[in-house]
Amino acid sequence: MRRSYLLGAGLAIAVVGLANSAMAQSGEIKIGEINSYSLLPAFTEPYRKGWQLAVEEVNAAGGINGKKLVVISKDDGGKPADAQTAANELVSSENVAMLTGTFLSNIGLAVSDFANQKKVFFLAAEPLTDAITWSKGNRYTFRLRPSNYMQAAMLVEEAAKLPAKRWATIAPNYEYGQSAVAVFKKLMSEKRPDIVWVDEQWPPQGKIDAGPVVQAVAAANPEAILNVTFGADLVKLVREGNTRGLFKGRSVVSFLTGEPEYLDPLKDETPEGWIVTGYPWYDIKTPDHDKFLKAYQAKFNDYPRLGSIVGYQTIKAAAAILAKANSTDPEKLIAATEGLSMPSPFGEITFRKIDHQSTLGAYVGKTALKDGKGVMVNSVYRKGTDYLPGDAEVEKLRPKD
Repeated sequence: MRRSYLLGAGLAIAVVGLANSAMAQSGEIKIGEINSYSLLPAFTEPYRKGWQLAVEEVNAAGGINGKKLVVISKDDGGKPADAQTAANELVSSENVAMLTGTFLSNIGLAVSDFANQKKVFFLAAEPLTDAITWSKGNRYTFRLRPSNYMQAAMLVEEAAKLPAKRWATIAPNYEYGQSAVAVFKKLMSEKRPDIVWVDEQWPPQGKIDAGPVVQAVAAANPEAILNVTFGADLVKLVREGNTRGLFKGRSVVSFLTGEPEYLDPLKDETPEGWIVTGYPWYDIKTPDHDKFLKAYQAKFNDYPRLGSIVGYQTIKAAAAILAKANSTDPEKLIAATEGLSMPSPFGEITFRKIDHQSTLGAYVGKTALKDGKGVMVNSVYRKGTDYLPGDAEVEKLRPKD
């Protein structure tokens, strides 16, 4: 029996060795990508186009140190358990070099936990919760998009100038919404200790009953409102709010609303004067963005959304990491990413060593109506480096690896 066991073990080792050798000689490097395509197509379809363009550009430029870059994509359906299953399949069956993607914050956290347990490199593209790089951060997870903290700090900079003292909040009742409200209230109260929070509304994500929400906020009679809803929930909230006059004479500060995927569906119902983060692709005049815009429009005959930028830069970052590491070993990928700088359509970005957060920034401006369509005006790019806490504060927020 012992001889049989040893022969079997030896055969298994040989098979693994052959598989690794075949992978090394195959001339390609595979990346696993996970996102909520079926649940949130308004964001994820432009996101997919973005990463497809990036893959095409990377391979046209010679791939990863001469090896073709291949992305294997899976749909998590908006369910954390399905995302972890997809991650497991990508790692165990497809032998991907790293995991990328995810949209919803709770799903990003689920994949981050999987990556930490299995010691797999994970580049989170979109999830915004601060937990992913701080309270639940881990050695194997990095994040591309500016976090809730960063976007809240950008918005607070403008919101604190408003005379309003009575504030209400409306946010989806899950990790992203809870995180965004908490950090905005913290940062806003630090700048304006005179303000009072008079109401909080927590509709379920994707299932807002806008009538009662608007009625409750109106009854609290705030002078200003923080909105964190997006997608179809945002459309319903705006429609009901416009009908009932909720926004008349009140300031509104809103996460993400200036992104075309969320602004476009509002059409002529777009409320004017909201302070928002977003992506005014039509007003950005920089060489980096012009190059991206020209390539994107040539390939897809369409204008980009913020998702397009995120998908594109996720794969560009993954390619830069793999090229620098010249290896698919997770530890070497981590070492290559910490402190790594690279170009992006928004200018140079860096992945910080201390918390694995990138310094990609965001545009802040106001909503307006132009030719019956919602746009961002008076927008200014805010660099991520200017809205991140220093090392001493991060060390208090992030567990030791």
